[in-house]
Amino acid sequence: MQLKISMVAAAAFAALGFAGQAMAQDVEAGEKSFTKCRACHQVGETAKNSVGPNLNGLIGRHSGTIEGYNYSEANKNSGLTWDEATFKDYIKNPRAKVPGTKMVFAGIQNETEIDNLTAYLKQFGADGKKK
Repeated sequence: MQLKISMVAAAAFAALGFAGQAMAQDVEAGEKSFTKCRACHQVGETAKNSVGPNLNGLIGRHSGTIEGYNYSEANKNSGLTWDEATFKDYIKNPRAKVPGTKMVFAGIQNETEIDNLTAYLKQFGADGKKK
């Protein structure tokens, strides 16, 4: 009986270890996916607005609110608050989610890639520091 409990405990710890590794791999994969965004967006402590606004603190932020970026009226007036579900829907087809947005991007359809990209972006606070 004690051997079975020890084996179950060992399996549980191993599973937790693998889950932690998978999360790290997701962020790394998300960073690679961000190369599709990098032409227009920046993230991190030195991020600035470019063709698109910086994406620091994206999750939880209201659309069209980064100071110093000239958003389209459609984006400013969309009423969106960026959470994971809203971002997922938006990144698949930005112009369908916010008709009139200036963002010209074909979109990302792969759910796993979107999840990885979201994990990467979520790690940056509004100040650009990793949480």
